[in-house]
Amino acid sequence: MAIPGEFGKGPMIWALGLMSGTSADGVDAALIETDGETIGGFGRSTCVPYTARERALIRGAFGLWPGADGLAEVAEVVERRHLEAAALGGEVVGFHGQTLAHDPEGYRTHQLGSGAWLAAALSRSVVWDFRSADVLSGGEGAPLVPVFHRAALQFAGIREVTAVLNLGGVGNVTWVAPSGELLAFDTGPGNALLDDLMRARVGTEMDVGGALAADGRISEEIVADVLADPFFARKPPKSLDRDHFGWVLDRVAPLATEDALKTLAAVTAATVADAVRHMPEPPARWLLAGGGRRNATVAALIGARTNAPVAAVEAVGLDGDMLEAQAFGYLAVRVLRGLPTSFPETTGARLPVCGGRISRAALR
Repeated sequence: MAIPGEFGKGPMIWALGLMSGTSADGVDAALIETDGETIGGFGRSTCVPYTARERALIRGAFGLWPGADGLAEVAEVVERRHLEAAALGGEVVGFHGQTLAHDPEGYRTHQLGSGAWLAAALSRSVVWDFRSADVLSGGEGAPLVPVFHRAALQFAGIREVTAVLNLGGVGNVTWVAPSGELLAFDTGPGNALLDDLMRARVGTEMDVGGALAADGRISEEIVADVLADPFFARKPPKSLDRDHFGWVLDRVAPLATEDALKTLAAVTAATVADAVRHMPEPPARWLLAGGGRRNATVAALIGARTNAPVAAVEAVGLDGDMLEAQAFGYLAVRVLRGLPTSFPETTGARLPVCGGRISRAALR
């Protein structure tokens, strides 16, 4: 738990957010000026990519919990790449770490990487382990970015009911009302199934722009089978493990590559559309963030199935590549000030939770 008011109430500081997602393609780093409530501005950003060997090493550790064999080598890779990315600057660092396993029903979650090690290496204070306190409070531990999405929409001047949809390995949505009311939850598969299929069949990391999927045909039977999963009937907040829907890859195995990709794209879009039933009112528009926003086939299918305008967050002046990294810089300042980072309506925690541990730089 943070010590309230470390920087006092109100002053803007420059924070650095670090994020390595389930795609394990690299470490995003972004500077944000904030007091933990409002956003003053956005600064420089960068991405430090993992090598092919490092990506394989990280992906091979998915599902592992602390103490498992071989984690020391993976941790060294993760921490060293984050150290490299942190050269960008910032008065404080928000370090998410690399999620390997997530089991909120078992009150546990595993983000690999030591914030204490990073603080010592940087001689800067580091806020980390953002999810554990929420999980221990009965929350899903995800998504954590909704409070940042609200601030970002306010910064962009948005004054209508809006859904911010982050398409990483898993899709997650933040529903924001003009009043500031929030609702957030995971929607279903994001890019994970599409990317896994591309690696297995084509040997590349992704279907760039959704070009291959564009020429395919959708198996609506498979889409319907996915929507029958009990996850979708559950009321939010709720979160999803990256591999929960791994079985769908077996279902599309008999299909031609283009048809399999189009079907998986339709799965992502259909689960997003299904999420609307849990919202107080349908969004006036959808803003897409994360790598999946570049998949034109997925974006078109979301628009068709939600019957609402869909655009990348760049349309309102935000950076879809760096939104999550910026979020953890913002959240780091909230933790320093003792402000909540998650809420009953975003993660299902019993009460608002100020998650995150602070590791301070050693005095010289």
